[in-house]
Amino acid sequence: MEVKILMIDDHPGMIEGYKAMLALNKEQHTIETKEAYNCEEAYKIIIDPNNSDAFDLVFLDYSIPEFVEQKIHNGEDLGILIRKHMPNTKIIMLTAHFDAIRLYNVVKKIQPNGLLVKSDYKPPHLIEAFEKVLLGETYFTPIVNERIKEPLFTKGLLDNLDCEIITLLAEGFVIKTIANKMNVSEDTIKKRKSKIKDLLGIEKGGDEDILKECRALGLL
Repeated sequence: MEVKILMIDDHPGMIEGYKAMLALNKEQHTIETKEAYNCEEAYKIIIDPNNSDAFDLVFLDYSIPEFVEQKIHNGEDLGILIRKHMPNTKIIMLTAHFDAIRLYNVVKKIQPNGLLVKSDYKPPHLIEAFEKVLLGETYFTPIVNERIKEPLFTKGLLDNLDCEIITLLAEGFVIKTIANKMNVSEDTIKKRKSKIKDLLGIEKGGDEDILKECRALGLL
């Protein structure tokens, strides 16, 4: 069986490594690949209507050079596009990030067929993920399963909007900028921050206190 894969990663060496590993798959599938090394290249491939059913699988790195003009900042944004333009294509996302908020966002927004934290797997696991995903199964590395089961998420206490606010706070953005990025009012951000502080048990304090508590809980 021939498997057509779109590999999106800004490190050519990583792509060659993936190819070498996948060539060892137990079912002896023939692998045909196309590569994209940044968000702009990937964007053009994904939105091309001729490619809607061109790939069986996408290997998608989280951290790749952004495409500012289209507001495509990372693999998460590309994953959302893939789900829209390539609905039948399976996604395996690979990331060096292992904070709970980012992993939770990826699972909720993209529903990847595979999600692998790079420090949490070895070459045989990549092949196992590849083979399981082709069979219609889901494959998450252990740390992913652990982090997305955080009580604040499983009980529905922190939603996608809350997580995005926390992530932007961690990147150093102020309320006005966060509101602009998320297309909501500054008042909405302020109310959400108050909710987040209540959930985290923070009676007094500012952004740094929120981030400190999130880091202590393994959310960042």
